[in-house]
Amino acid sequence: GSTKLIVLHPSIPKHGGSTHRFCLLLFSSFFLFAFLFTLLTTRDAIPTTTINTAAATSAAASTSPLPKPIVDALLHYAASNSTPGHGHLSSAELKSVAAVLRRCPTTPCNFLVFGLTHETLLWNSLNHNGRTVFVDESSFLVTKLEEKHPEIEAYDLQFTTKVSDVDSLIADARDHLRNECRPVQNLLFSDCKLAINDLPNHIYYVEWDVILVDGPRGYFPAAPGRMSAIFTAGVLARSKGGGGAKTHVFVHDFERTVERVCSDEFLCRDNLVESIDSLGHFVLETMDAKITEFCPNSSSSSSSSS
Repeated sequence: GSTKLIVLHPSIPKHGGSTHRFCLLLFSSFFLFAFLFTLLTTRDAIPTTTINTAAATSAAASTSPLPKPIVDALLHYAASNSTPGHGHLSSAELKSVAAVLRRCPTTPCNFLVFGLTHETLLWNSLNHNGRTVFVDESSFLVTKLEEKHPEIEAYDLQFTTKVSDVDSLIADARDHLRNECRPVQNLLFSDCKLAINDLPNHIYYVEWDVILVDGPRGYFPAAPGRMSAIFTAGVLARSKGGGGAKTHVFVHDFERTVERVCSDEFLCRDNLVESIDSLGHFVLETMDAKITEFCPNSSSSSSSSS
């Protein structure tokens, strides 16, 4: 038979294959890590962006004023249900206050109102997203308002002044113009007879942008009159430490003697920018604490009148 030859070759290790597998494993691991990193960061970024956008939209909505069509509708219905001459504001007067609230110097707007009236709910609605505070002489009316509208901030106040005492009260204020009745001060610590100093403490630290004096009653000699409200509005406007530098002060029933005389004395005729029907509109700026005259640049100032 034939002879079969078996040849045995020595085994040669394949170092090149092992190196190739290691590089492939390293390459795959890198791409797997990159994929997972991208997946995780993208997943976290999408909700964050969504949340931030939603928060920004919510913040803008919370400070934006009422749309003009809604304001116009509120003014229309308020005017159509009021009777000018019976303590109600006329359509032109309502629009004057509403226009200032809409272009308030700061956002949200701080609005202080003396008197609970036919327009109370309107003022609270027009100052949308702002702070509106009401002060009235009647604890009964304040309680009723709080029961029906607990979201509205209102305080009752006991006035000690009388319309019949207006001349003596103004004379006393002039006598103490450099101390207790000065135009720039913290009313919480004032002993001026015209100063309102017994409201909740936080009221005196609010930077009021708009103040409306439509109370208390002032149409008969024994009524409290609006002397204290006008004096206090003048001091609050001049003593602001922040917010807008200007304060709009409205005085209703401006044609009456007490309202006109006290406005000339403490708000100053030079600051009267508009007079519509029975509404006087003043714009006051903050004042240096060293000044001790309400109307330093006016011929009708306290100093020249005394």
